[in-house]
Amino acid sequence: MQKSLRLRNRADFSRVYRHGKSFANHQFVVYWFRKKEVEKFRVGISASKKIGNAVVRNRMRRMIKEIVRHHELDLIEHIDLVFIVRKGALDMPYKDMEKSILHVLRKASLLKQKSR
Repeated sequence: MQKSLRLRNRADFSRVYRHGKSFANHQFVVYWFRKKEVEKFRVGISASKKIGNAVVRNRMRRMIKEIVRHHELDLIEHIDLVFIVRKGALDMPYKDMEKSILHVLRKASLLKQKSR
């Protein structure tokens, strides 16, 4: 994922948490906030120390970034996203994690409608 598509500042995360909306499933919580200044979308990932050590947390971040990178054309524009990893996602294989992320994004109506 490109660096320009990442949320990094604490203020940006706080804005998304405070003013955004959220949806969740057993593995992930997604918060989002519409922001017109953002060209495409920006993604931040939060993985608490409760889910594991640094190796585990960074692995989860890398997998989520890769899934978002593969589906970036399907996401709507002008939004900031924050994914929160829950313990249920730790032992999931990549394909199941991808299904779970797409499920929570679909639930939140953050995926573009496919033309038929």
